[in-house]
Amino acid sequence: MTLIQALILAIVQGVTELFPVSSLGHAVLLPAVLRWPLDEHDPFFLPFLTMLHFGTLIALFGVFWQDWVAIATGISGIHGRARQEQSFRIAFLIVVATIPAVVIGGLFEHKLRTVFSSPLMVAGFLILNGLLLLITEWLRAYKGRQPQRPIADMSMRDALIIGFWQCLAFFPGISRSGATMNGGLLRGLNHETAAKFSLLMAQPVVLAATVKEAFELRHVTVSHDMMTTSIIAAIVAGFAALFSTIVLLRYFRDHERWALSPFAFYCVGAGIFAIIAIVI
Repeated sequence: MTLIQALILAIVQGVTELFPVSSLGHAVLLPAVLRWPLDEHDPFFLPFLTMLHFGTLIALFGVFWQDWVAIATGISGIHGRARQEQSFRIAFLIVVATIPAVVIGGLFEHKLRTVFSSPLMVAGFLILNGLLLLITEWLRAYKGRQPQRPIADMSMRDALIIGFWQCLAFFPGISRSGATMNGGLLRGLNHETAAKFSLLMAQPVVLAATVKEAFELRHVTVSHDMMTTSIIAAIVAGFAALFSTIVLLRYFRDHERWALSPFAFYCVGAGIFAIIAIVI
């Protein structure tokens, strides 16, 4: 892997990890479309991926650290009983929403990604991801405007359903953030609240993935050049993720109607283009 290739993958990872367009799908399709001779099963690819996830995690924490501090201090009770109950509830909802991914991912993630990770299949799932986003927006429009709820007013059932939606991301090409936002929107959240809950959910998931990948590296010897490239790529991925998170939250705050449609059309178009480029 050249430094230029690493930086391109880092930028794509940082942006698509949070946008509802599937970071894993892009990581598979981009080298295939550009005919890069990269082997994602190479033992040296895992350290690179681990550092990208670490950079994304730091960026997310940089945006949401005040929320986590507010939850932690609220749980401690220093802001009063009402705030404590609200903070406990938000933390509980995040944990509940994470459970399906932990259980199902532990059992089936490797098999799903092994079976469905061919570029053509990933392109198909990327198209499906776009169609799911469009269908969700259509269903919301059909139901009409619903009363909006903050995260603290969500039920355990809401969180669990959103958590199961997240499991669709085990199919390469289905976006984790897109799937969780679909679940949130269908449970009556607005775009901004669904996006915020999705990004809060992402942090324990990305942390778990980073720890898992780091553990798998315990017997891998990484060269100085590879480590240097990975660190530079992690910094770039972090800045890309920071930028995309700020843009995404502002976008969903200002666009309530059909906000997912541009991402949906992009996924369908990118998937079709990838199929044509790979086949030809």
